[in-house]
Amino acid sequence: MKLVIAIVNNDDSAIVVSELTHENFIVTRLSTTGGFLMVGNTTLLIGAEDKDVPRIKEIIRKFSDTRKCVKPTSSTLGRGLSNNGLELNVSVGGAIIFVLGVDEMEKF
Repeated sequence: MKLVIAIVNNDDSAIVVSELTHENFIVTRLSTTGGFLMVGNTTLLIGAEDKDVPRIKEIIRKFSDTRKCVKPTSSTLGRGLSNNGLELNVSVGGAIIFVLGVDEMEKF
């Protein structure tokens, strides 16, 4: 048995969870915040049999889009709404997936 921990962007979480539950996977959602961009994420906890992990990863990969986003740099702080601040194009979205072995699981 495995525990799949997937960190996905909030914008993608609803469709990812919908697709996973549509295929009868049980998903627990946790609201989390990323460290670099401080954007909202959703961490998904999915218990699964070993044989189901490739399908779970496929669903997450399919519905977790990567997109470009413009973020102000720290040098723009204190400049108000002026256009002369530096901005950084960054990729957001996508997913990070961890697969951990589980020795035992009980559901009450």
